Amino acid sequence: MSLPEKIELEIVTPEKLFFSGEVDEVKVPGAEGYLGILPGHAPLLSQLQIGVISYRQGSQETHLFCSWGFAEVLPDRVSVLVEVAETPDQIDVERARAGRDKAEKLLRSLDEDIDFVQTMNALQQAEVQLELAEKNR
Repeated sequence: MSLPEKIELEIVTPEKLFFSGEVDEVKVPGAEGYLGILPGHAPLLSQLQIGVISYRQGSQETHLFCSWGFAEVLPDRVSVLVEVAETPDQIDVERARAGRDKAEKLLRSLDEDIDFVQTMNALQQAEVQLELAEKNR
């Protein structure tokens, strides 16, 4: 059996099918770090964290912000289910800055009533969004 030459990629959010098409390579933010996926990859299922999904079609590389979800990898197909997916131009930079500032302020306050994990997740989300938006300007 020969290895597939392309990967069929689907990225789905609760609202819509975000992307569907053939790609040469996919990178996703797995729970233990980024996973690089090429055609013929061994099957796996991974939880996804806040980060950037990237995929390559020929020489064109696309980057998307994502938060939380799952990826199912098969030798010729990758299915990604995420809570949020945004292209760099869809990112609301002002909202991300405000979210970062609010999270940083909460963390500096040393208030024992804050949800530390939730606040750190909000900070990470804002920082990834701002980095991706800035990189693609």
